[in-house]
Amino acid sequence: MAHRSVLLLSLALANPGLGHVSTGRAGHGLIGYGIEMYKPACAYACRAVLESSSLNCTSHGGMHMPGMDMHMGAETEPNCYATDDAFLQTLAYCISSRCQGTQAWELERYWKMNVAGRAQVQPDPKETYQQALEKAGTPTETLVSGNPLNKTSKITDDDYTSNYNALIIFEDMEVVHEKHGIIVIVLGFALPILLSLLRFVPWPQQMASKFNAIFIDAPLFGRRHRQPIGNIAHVPTRGQALFIFYMFAINIILGSVSFRSVQPNAWFASVSAEITGDVTNRMGVLSFANLPLVILYAGRNNILLKLTNWSHGTFLLLHRWLAFICTLQACLHSAIWLQIDVAAKTHSSESKLAYWIWGAAATVGMSILFPSSILPIREKFYELFLVWHIAISIIIVVGCYLHMYLRFAHQWGYENWVFAAMAVWGFDRILRVLKLARNGVKTAKVTIIDDDYIRVDVEGVSGEGMAYLYFPTLTWRVWENHPFSVAATVLPSSDHKTRHGSEAPTPKTTDIEKIGAHETTVSKVFDSSSETNSLRKHTPQIVGLTFLVRTRGGLTATMRSRTSLPVLVESPYGSHPDLSAYSLLIGIAGGVGVTAIAPLIHHHPGRTKLLWGVRTRGIVDEMHHQLADLDKEIFIGQRMDVLEALERECVEKERIVVVVSGPPGLADEVRMAVNALARGRGKLSIHLVEESFSW
Repeated sequence: MAHRSVLLLSLALANPGLGHVSTGRAGHGLIGYGIEMYKPACAYACRAVLESSSLNCTSHGGMHMPGMDMHMGAETEPNCYATDDAFLQTLAYCISSRCQGTQAWELERYWKMNVAGRAQVQPDPKETYQQALEKAGTPTETLVSGNPLNKTSKITDDDYTSNYNALIIFEDMEVVHEKHGIIVIVLGFALPILLSLLRFVPWPQQMASKFNAIFIDAPLFGRRHRQPIGNIAHVPTRGQALFIFYMFAINIILGSVSFRSVQPNAWFASVSAEITGDVTNRMGVLSFANLPLVILYAGRNNILLKLTNWSHGTFLLLHRWLAFICTLQACLHSAIWLQIDVAAKTHSSESKLAYWIWGAAATVGMSILFPSSILPIREKFYELFLVWHIAISIIIVVGCYLHMYLRFAHQWGYENWVFAAMAVWGFDRILRVLKLARNGVKTAKVTIIDDDYIRVDVEGVSGEGMAYLYFPTLTWRVWENHPFSVAATVLPSSDHKTRHGSEAPTPKTTDIEKIGAHETTVSKVFDSSSETNSLRKHTPQIVGLTFLVRTRGGLTATMRSRTSLPVLVESPYGSHPDLSAYSLLIGIAGGVGVTAIAPLIHHHPGRTKLLWGVRTRGIVDEMHHQLADLDKEIFIGQRMDVLEALERECVEKERIVVVVSGPPGLADEVRMAVNALARGRGKLSIHLVEESFSW
């Protein structure tokens, strides 16, 4: 019994799912999808029984189990397996008697590739399968598993069956693991696309508005979405919550089903031990399969942003939740293996191996990264968060790869999940570098608007939507960058600045009482269409990008002391959504949020209205030229009544889209107002679009 326990442990250590290190030929693909583990299983089972026996040519002084680093007094080299008569003939006879339904060419291929072992370079057997079989005859001896093999022998049915069962069921389970991983990654990529295609279905407009208001756009609970709860986390919308629920459900289901056990099993003494091993392996594969999606959802150049109508903020939210799932799976994988090693009394030796150390590093990295990425840290220490996040993420990805490579080399394709994650990350980074290189080093000219805002003009750069600006001379953290919405794609000339300044001088004070609390006549002051058209016809146009920046502290506050500085522009990002199907576009902006909405209004073919709330008049004067021809209401220093304004503008027969960009409080108020109108008793067709940057 004790001898059998040692044998079971040895065989368990030799298989790819149960501890220790193995090397062999590189596979291509995944198990079941390009890689076969034990086919024909009958032949592999015959050899597995013989591996526990020493041969006449075995060198004593450290027994080495094939495919692993384990020394127990003797070592059988590949050349010994390839030349030992008793081994070759016993193996040939076993294969002949156990593989009667297998074609001869399969057996010959197995013989040539696996008799000596699984190494990439190894000696060929000294004779073919047929030659060895002819010499074997009909053995009269029966090999007791683990005893020396010094003459041609039979193997017992019990030994063969337990090894055959172990090989068959283990490979079947590995194929299931990989299949479930493929399902996770394919659905994680394809499902957002499929759900986005639903917008092209010609639903009744009022029904679609009510459905979105009830099931998609509303916060999961309460009235806050952009405003964090307790400054800890954001409440997802109900649509986002449904997808988050799907991510949990699919991972729980695929991590819990399709487990099978076959006994007797040479690698597992009980059903519970077998299922436990399969569960921990499943968790590892699913964690790996989620890794590329975690990186994809976080990327600035996420291809799903082009293929869906989902926002970058939505994908960042999904990134964080999927990272939690991925971390939980990695922790379960590590914790169960730790328990197995401790129970087998192999932890002290196993934990010193490089593959174990790197796997632990990856799991610990995930466990640290998740809590260190909470909202307060992201907001207060954004620059430090970015560096920390990237550095730990690199350790995680490298740790995952080395965990697999140092454990199995490239035999079984587990590393391909990590390669996919690396490819996604590399694609995003390469595109970012190319966008920077496309624009080159430019000069940013800084103009102070008032105590809150500055204008940044970058000549010679084109684009729309949003850009990330790098100011390498403002900080030693040259990689630091910040997102800004493009306010204009044509720079104001000096002639325009002079005319503009004489028409509407910008007050230097930010005292709301001196400026006026509520101003809706600003459009009348600025609306001089003949002069505006004259300016556009006769003023030289300079290609470039203008950004309006609210200086709150840190890098943006430092910019106030500079009139010009070098800048790198990473753009464009976030092209304007197609809203041409709506007859009325209402833009609601707060502060510099108007820079995201103004281009949408300018490009819209139907009726438009801008509702803009600002703290001070300076930014209003600065945007005079861009907003001169728009139908607008501007609220200076006073809170606008969003619901009342929307009720005044909305007409039941029109198809309406409301675009909001501004502070979190304003965005949430607009969301609730649009939902209230859509859920009302009238037949109103109204849709919400939020333009915002998410941390």
